[in-house]
Amino acid sequence: MAVTRAKKSEILSTLIENIKNAKSIGFAQTNGLTVSEFSALRADLRTVNTTYNLAKKTLVKIAVKEALGLELDLALLPGQVWVICSNDDAVAWLSKTNAYITKAYNKKAEVQKITWVASIFEGQVNGLEETKVIASMPSRETLLSRLVGSMMSPLSGMARFLDAAAKEVETQGKSKVGELEGKKADTAETPSEEAQA
Repeated sequence: MAVTRAKKSEILSTLIENIKNAKSIGFAQTNGLTVSEFSALRADLRTVNTTYNLAKKTLVKIAVKEALGLELDLALLPGQVWVICSNDDAVAWLSKTNAYITKAYNKKAEVQKITWVASIFEGQVNGLEETKVIASMPSRETLLSRLVGSMMSPLSGMARFLDAAAKEVETQGKSKVGELEGKKADTAETPSEEAQA
């Protein structure tokens, strides 16, 4: 079914608005996603404040030029593409889509159901390989949780030490850690041959 001029204009204005507001943009091609698979991915993308549109590459090229002033090579976009725009975390949506890409495979047709084709990240247009690298990066949320974990590690060690010291104070019947006596290593020297002679 042919798309009317009014519908194309509506799609274009939506694309321009979404691209203008995006922190990063991905372009993907789909090959036979089921309705349930599409719904699951769409629900995942909503959790990270992401918009998505299906559009013809000529409209995508015009929208990118209008919104960002970037020239998009049509060779990067095979056929109709899915335009995914992140409004919050520049990486989170990429990793969500990437996780989905790795499991969405049509075994019968031996085709990947959804594949990256390109992206726009930090004002630069990236091809397939660069997009795959960016998509494999951890999200801001993941990086922050790793940072907190590494900051908590020394504190956890200190807490374990203090807990062990408190138990030792109690075991030895002392009132302060400073009153504890360290265990002495057995350093009794064996007499030398000269002393034995």
